[in-house]
Amino acid sequence: MGLNPHAGDSGLLGKEELEIIKPAVDKAFEQGKLVYGPYAADSFFGSGQHRPFDAVLAMYHDQGLIPFKSMAFYDGVNFTAGLPIIRTSPDHGTAYDLAGKGTAETVSMRNAIYDAIHFVKNRWQFAEDFQNPLPYTEFRRERFRIDF
Repeated sequence: MGLNPHAGDSGLLGKEELEIIKPAVDKAFEQGKLVYGPYAADSFFGSGQHRPFDAVLAMYHDQGLIPFKSMAFYDGVNFTAGLPIIRTSPDHGTAYDLAGKGTAETVSMRNAIYDAIHFVKNRWQFAEDFQNPLPYTEFRRERFRIDF
């Protein structure tokens, strides 16, 4: 998402998109990452622009959480990326007003727990897979070697 209204409107409403965000997106894309943007936050979700993406990076909490909660309040999961620990939470928040009443919808909480387990397992698998990587040049040589 863009930081400024209308993603800066080509510099009219702020230059962060042109000077910081877009160059960072372009650099990541050149490095082979499938990243796009920045997009205007006020129309991104309502116009359906979010549909082709697996994830959306918001510049601040309410920019991303308000539309997300509107679409997936009872089953959505908030995941905070880039932390040394796994952090997930149910989309609906703490729901203190429902605590102890037996009336809370539990799908989002269960999804947050299951997603956290999935992320932990993925981190373990990644660490195991890349613990002792074979250099590419050795891999190539071994891959095309023929023993007689």
